[in-house]
Amino acid sequence: MGLYGHDACMSRMVRDRRRIAARRRLALQRTLAVCLGALGAAGVAAAIDRFGTAGPTRHSPDLSGGVVISRTRPTTPPPSSGRLGRLNVYGHDGANALSPIVRRDRPLVYVPNSQSDTVDVIDQRTKRIVRHFGTGRLPQHVTPSWDLRRLYVDNDAGNSLTPISPATGKPTGHRIPVEDPYNLYFTPDGRSAIVVAERLEKLDFRSPARLHLQKSLPVPCRGVDHMDFSADGRFAYASCEFEGAMIRIDLRSRRVNGKLVLGHGGGSPQDVKLSPDGRVLYVADQVADGVWELSTRRFRTLGFLPTGAGTHGLYPSRDGRVMYISNRAEGSVSVMSFARRRLLRKIKIPGGASPDMGGVSADGRTLWLSGRYNDEVYAIDVRRGRLKARIKVGAGPHGLLVWPQPGRYSLGHTGNMR
Repeated sequence: MGLYGHDACMSRMVRDRRRIAARRRLALQRTLAVCLGALGAAGVAAAIDRFGTAGPTRHSPDLSGGVVISRTRPTTPPPSSGRLGRLNVYGHDGANALSPIVRRDRPLVYVPNSQSDTVDVIDQRTKRIVRHFGTGRLPQHVTPSWDLRRLYVDNDAGNSLTPISPATGKPTGHRIPVEDPYNLYFTPDGRSAIVVAERLEKLDFRSPARLHLQKSLPVPCRGVDHMDFSADGRFAYASCEFEGAMIRIDLRSRRVNGKLVLGHGGGSPQDVKLSPDGRVLYVADQVADGVWELSTRRFRTLGFLPTGAGTHGLYPSRDGRVMYISNRAEGSVSVMSFARRRLLRKIKIPGGASPDMGGVSADGRTLWLSGRYNDEVYAIDVRRGRLKARIKVGAGPHGLLVWPQPGRYSLGHTGNMR
């Protein structure tokens, strides 16, 4: 979720209230989809298409850049065997499978406070703040570099990145000037960093170490903000928050080669995560209150899974069997089975909460999430399904980073590892 000023967090709260009506409409569409799908009769196909829950794919050319825009409705997902395939893109992210590069890094949580222009650093063991430092304007996320040797605070309105030493947990060197860094990712081959410039509607490919500009790619995507990559590293997928759509980027040509409107385009897609077998792309939608399931092979909608109000962040477990889904508007976390593609349970955070972005601890036992509108951080025991700690931090905490993380290299964001 992008923010452009110090009062933007309050503006977002107002915008969330305005989306209630949209949620109700989408809920009606999903209910009709379930009922009509259960009938399974050819005679209801026209009615299904009318309400935008199934039907043929429609294509229209994008004259500005040759991009094909697809408007697809969810179709019945293919049956699952209940077992993961041989491929597991998270196979190197198992519990405590730390790279030698990060084994001696302090186990900390880095919390960017978007309204305070600060970072709070929390000791994972004591659950206490051990450091506090200033950043550029509007820090959105804390991102590990591809080679795991440094961390960056993405200062969106400050047009800069604040480098941090993961060994000490302290800022190091000068801020690095980059344009509109709402988010930061790295291509799987490590050849490029991708600065997600949400306000400017572009993706800047930069050298991964010095962040020199390689190519600036304007994108037909209002509110471009979160990304993930195909299992083979050929494509990147990005969410368009302000138009309810996704785009696909060919990383060889560095061009957008597909756009997919989710449902009728009235949603607000946020975080994006690949399934362990690489076949399904999950997209959190904070207006539709659930996750869209997309085919990575055909870049089409497979289905929709309701999870909870204000669906926002997506975090695979250390064994790659389940995904933790933060529901910001209702203060809960849904647990989804990757193999079965259905919800297993829901963890409710007591006392009111707004779980946003975060990550899983190296041992896989604790899910850390920022409380966006409550100025706090939650540490959740995922085995017992209960809150372990609630820590007060600065104003508007957003994309916190749990570090160190298992994995060989970082794809960016708040610790998307491979």
